Amino acid sequence: MTARVTLRKRRRGIRQPWSDYVFDGISALLLVVAGLLVAYPLIYVVSSSLSSTSAVMGGRVWLYPVEPSLTAYKAVFENRQITTGYINSFVYTALGTILTLVVTMLSGFCLSRKDFFGRGAFSALLVFTMFFSGGLIPSYLLVRDLHMLNTIWVMVLPGAVSAWFIMLTRTYIKSSIPDELFESANLDGCTVYGMLAHIALPLSGSIIAVVGLYSAVGIWNGYFDAFIYLSDKKLYPLQVVLRNILILNQMDVAAVQDLRDLATRQGMSNLLKYAIIVVSSAPLLVLYPFVQKYFVKGVMIGSLKG
Repeated sequence: MTARVTLRKRRRGIRQPWSDYVFDGISALLLVVAGLLVAYPLIYVVSSSLSSTSAVMGGRVWLYPVEPSLTAYKAVFENRQITTGYINSFVYTALGTILTLVVTMLSGFCLSRKDFFGRGAFSALLVFTMFFSGGLIPSYLLVRDLHMLNTIWVMVLPGAVSAWFIMLTRTYIKSSIPDELFESANLDGCTVYGMLAHIALPLSGSIIAVVGLYSAVGIWNGYFDAFIYLSDKKLYPLQVVLRNILILNQMDVAAVQDLRDLATRQGMSNLLKYAIIVVSSAPLLVLYPFVQKYFVKGVMIGSLKG
């Protein structure tokens, strides 16, 4: 008992050298500066979207809304296509993410198994697709021949398989789940499907969260496929709808004769841009904090092998 008390006193009596305090202070200062650099653009966009047209045009918005107004958001959500675009984007993102996770986990688990025949050839084929592709025209012809133009599946199926996600999942399973665990399960009579359901999936929460978030962000922000394969406005995702709104609100300076009208339209166009940024980014900003803890594990996938 006396030895423990003495050890505690010694630990409390240890003082850090001045160089450690200097290092901690500089590190804290750099972190604060980096945080401000990251946070300020977001704060500025939100404050500008909630300010009046005159305040934004006059450059009076810095940190907080000036002459608070919801004019920009009212103008955005009065368009019925916004609601349709939101619903479409949520549907595309949910279906695409689920399908990507299913394909990725099945493929990654199979390629991580040493007894899987031909896994080297399949891995080489996946790597090949990361460097070479058929191109836009062959892809469009393939989608057209499969009768997927102007359908929900054209936004889900073509991007369901990602070679990078599959290789990442394969590496995670090989490096994080011991082979002895699968061997003991096999000796107990567990089938391959049982190994996947009761071992691989429960122990792959980190990679599932990372792949799911990256897939969801890619589908939510994607608009190029919609431009190429969709012509029905009822199927447009949110990003295409918002882009069209911005284009429709762009003005032709030569066609505007009154300088007051010119300034008003220019200010409203800027307000719409800020509001559209907030509207399109809000769902991901809400989702990210819940899966942030998995990114620390995700970036370390494959770096260590026990």
